[in-house]
Amino acid sequence: MLTLLRRLLRFCVWIGRRVSHWLWPVTRRSHWGCSRASRPRSWFRAHPKPQWVRREIIRMKAVMPEAGCRTIAHNFNRRWFARRGITVSKTYVADMCRRHQYLIYEARRKLKHRIPRRMPHNRVWGCDLLVKTDRQGQPHLALAILDHASRACLRLQRLSDKSSLRLLQELIQTVKRYGRPTCLRTDNEVVLVTRVFKLSLWLLGIRQQRIQPGCPWQNGRVERFIGTVKRELARQSVTGRNELVTALQEIRTWYNHDRPHDHLQGRTPAEVWAGIDVFATRPG
Repeated sequence: MLTLLRRLLRFCVWIGRRVSHWLWPVTRRSHWGCSRASRPRSWFRAHPKPQWVRREIIRMKAVMPEAGCRTIAHNFNRRWFARRGITVSKTYVADMCRRHQYLIYEARRKLKHRIPRRMPHNRVWGCDLLVKTDRQGQPHLALAILDHASRACLRLQRLSDKSSLRLLQELIQTVKRYGRPTCLRTDNEVVLVTRVFKLSLWLLGIRQQRIQPGCPWQNGRVERFIGTVKRELARQSVTGRNELVTALQEIRTWYNHDRPHDHLQGRTPAEVWAGIDVFATRPG
């Protein structure tokens, strides 16, 4: 009787080993009986990310095609960790970009050809700074103000110094000529977030819209305009202050009156600002 029980026990142990070999892979079986801290990370299956995380990664990559995985991961974490407590790693971003290359291409094409909704003039202005270096290596600072509705360049002026008072003087001159906007959209430049600048905007009755850090596409209209200005300035040889002022005036005139815009259905910003539709007017 005792021998039969021993044989039955050995048979149960043999069956248990076979079942454990079949159920558990070699990597997990080698760590069986170890403490939780010494087990590999493959033991603990991470919860899958929500679907909106994948869509946000694809959108950020489409908006910033030149940015690397580390930059996209940092921007995502800075924006969404405080709101929803979710972070991503550069490895996760690289895996998403590798798997969804076609979706990123489709998102870039939709962003490029998307027609913005119409809005009245002087509702939102975009404001930003640009730097141009002359032949002597001397940097020059310029201010660009753009109307979001008509894409008209309202101000493109070289600045003598980088201060909030100087920016306010240029803004007041623009308001006197074209009227007061409802909102002024800016980035987080130091001179644009001072108390003097914010108090002056409040006294003028203008609400300031500051984009989120690391999100330049939120002020994309003026950013795109500055890219056009820099491309045109690169074709000219600027040797000093006077030549830069003349070049900025010529670029502003060309941009407003001679250059048709795709998102304006082939019209120029000056025609849209004046309410002229050249395609609706028939020759008499």
